[in-house]
Amino acid sequence: MPFVKEKFTVPKKMPAFLFIMRTFSFTQGQAQRVLAKGRLLINGESIFNTGGTVEGEVEVVYFKPDSKGNAPLFHNKDFMVFEKYSGVLVHPNTMATPYSLLDEIRTIAGDNANAVHRIDMETSGLLMASKHKKAESYLKTSFESRGIQKSYLAWVDGKLTEPFSISEPIKINNDYSQTKHKVFISKEGKASHTDFTPLHYDKSLDATLVACYPHTGRTHQIRVHLFHVKHPILGDPIYGTTFKAANDYLEDELSPEDRMSEMGASRLMLHAQSLTFNFGSKFHIESKSDFKGMKDLICEKEKRVFNR
Repeated sequence: MPFVKEKFTVPKKMPAFLFIMRTFSFTQGQAQRVLAKGRLLINGESIFNTGGTVEGEVEVVYFKPDSKGNAPLFHNKDFMVFEKYSGVLVHPNTMATPYSLLDEIRTIAGDNANAVHRIDMETSGLLMASKHKKAESYLKTSFESRGIQKSYLAWVDGKLTEPFSISEPIKINNDYSQTKHKVFISKEGKASHTDFTPLHYDKSLDATLVACYPHTGRTHQIRVHLFHVKHPILGDPIYGTTFKAANDYLEDELSPEDRMSEMGASRLMLHAQSLTFNFGSKFHIESKSDFKGMKDLICEKEKRVFNR
């Protein structure tokens, strides 16, 4: 369990943030965030006062990484790049999350290490993490400014033969009563651009492997752009399926069999394939996973029932 509650004894009265700093080798800012989140407890009650004092027995809830041995694909003194498996979170989404890639990141490089971008839970492929705060700041800024180029692979429904681009603006959805889409195409949205190159068509599955090159970083950009041209990513539980199926998925009420037939695959068939960037030297890092060979996760054409 990544988050644990542990008892400590504070021998003499001191500022609570100072106790946290000394106990966990945190900065003052990190210690005060622990207090602000109510993770220091006295007699079972959370203490939120960042300027308070402590003495005697206290309890602290903190993240204690538990590695599963997923070693980085590449690392140096500044950063690491992992192969993330589909179904694994980058960060724990609740204190009860049993495992996330943060367990590996913090096991290797300590409490100041962090992921510097996000990919969806069901997306597999490359995930970069910093080893220290200076690298974190530089890499996050590089992602935001598009200084780091990303490419993806996707298995999509139907046949595509020619390269194409989509520059449709994307807007965040604030009303889930009619659709479960997190974003949608709208003239009121933010400018978005993705280039696509078909790589291989599997006639028996009626599915195309496509290379995807996003030039902007909108939420679900690749997914909604492919849905817009009626070639949704196979296995997408939100775009390209019915309202009921998407809702059942989000409520964790969809069986694996229905997931396959309703959405076309047992997982979202999207894979973060490469990262190209400068950090002192020029780096180009490619995923070692055989994503093309994962087509056995795709539902047979005749059994797919989702809408295009």
